[in-house]
Amino acid sequence: MGYHISVLDVAYAAEVAGVACVLAESWTASAPTAEISKRVACTPAKYEPGRFFKRELPLLLALIDDLQFRPAVFVIDGYVWLGASRTPGLGAHLFESVGRTIPVVGVAKTPYRDDTWSAQVLRGKSRHPLFVTAAGLDQTRAAELVLGMHGNHRIPTLLHRADHLARAEVGEVE
Repeated sequence: MGYHISVLDVAYAAEVAGVACVLAESWTASAPTAEISKRVACTPAKYEPGRFFKRELPLLLALIDDLQFRPAVFVIDGYVWLGASRTPGLGAHLFESVGRTIPVVGVAKTPYRDDTWSAQVLRGKSRHPLFVTAAGLDQTRAAELVLGMHGNHRIPTLLHRADHLARAEVGEVE
């Protein structure tokens, strides 16, 4: 059984991070086929706008290194590009780290600065868009795929599940 999509997320607490990967066979899957999560003892790097990758990339790569296969695409909670000039964000750094062999789709819940470059996707009845960027995949196509993901709410089911798993690892959910 192959996995097409891998949704990744990270959550933080004082001295620990939770990192999660939700795997599914398709973009429209209503539930994951497999889930991987782990708790990592660490002191998270201080948040720096535009340097989010310093904080999350090492954790994502540690989890990706544990995978016994490579999915067709990674989906992250955040931006791939941080501007029309294509300043690399977390997703671009992940794309480079996997040798530009696996596309990365970024789905951000909040806009970065004065975002004019992402594809904005309205899902469900929400008036608040998701901000979609991509590397290794056409951004318009990536936005269409995110729009078509399972779930009636703003946040697609698989993204919500990855967030839940990461937060559970740091004790934020029961």
